[in-house]
Amino acid sequence: MRLTPVAAFEDNYIWLLADASGDALAVDPGDAAPLEAALQRENLRLRALLLTHHHADHVGGVATLAVRHQPVIFAPQDARIPLATHRVADGEHIELAAPAATIEVMAVPGHTASHVAYRVGDLLFCGDTLFSLGCGRLFEGTPETLLASLDRIASLPDSTRLCPAHEYTQSNAAFALSVDADNPALIARAGAVRALRERRQPSLPVTLGEERASNPFLRVDSAAVRAWCVRHGATDDRAARFATLRRAKDGFRA
Repeated sequence: MRLTPVAAFEDNYIWLLADASGDALAVDPGDAAPLEAALQRENLRLRALLLTHHHADHVGGVATLAVRHQPVIFAPQDARIPLATHRVADGEHIELAAPAATIEVMAVPGHTASHVAYRVGDLLFCGDTLFSLGCGRLFEGTPETLLASLDRIASLPDSTRLCPAHEYTQSNAAFALSVDADNPALIARAGAVRALRERRQPSLPVTLGEERASNPFLRVDSAAVRAWCVRHGATDDRAARFATLRRAKDGFRA
């Protein structure tokens, strides 16, 4: 199937996945207008929506799209997400007829309490849980909760292509380099992303293997990240190291 990142707002992506017949699903349509334009441009029929969590920049376009296209709408068990036709749970496998796809649901809480990710083949639509070279803020979870979600994602095959919902990679790289400056994989990733963004191309999707090698939030057990966290006040405990990283990123200015 053909994968397209549809830009929305300042830095969101609405992911659009379409088969050869023109049937498509979309992930986290925070704004209906750019998705409508992409559907028209590509001559696609919107059959399904996958929603990862309740934030407005991920669900704001659902009401308009529901009226215009009558898609099936999959969402986590969260009353803050209206209009869902199907509520999903961790471990569920969705068999979608159009476009034909098997979709695995993964609970990945931390950014929000009910956040889910959707795995379609080698693609993982991970919303705001994991970003390239970063991770989501802790709005409704603890460091332990979000770290467990990241560990779960990190256990997938390295060939998994990650499809986060934001183009944050270049700004995330600045913080990552402040933590893990001598990491050759991170240096290479930061340079590649800079070149892509200079050409106004997306930095996503990215393979999980690349992220495992370069994203400090997936590297809390590496010697370099452990040492940085301890220097910045963490006890030598995984969750404490992760919490120290996340707090530092919250206040970081490049």
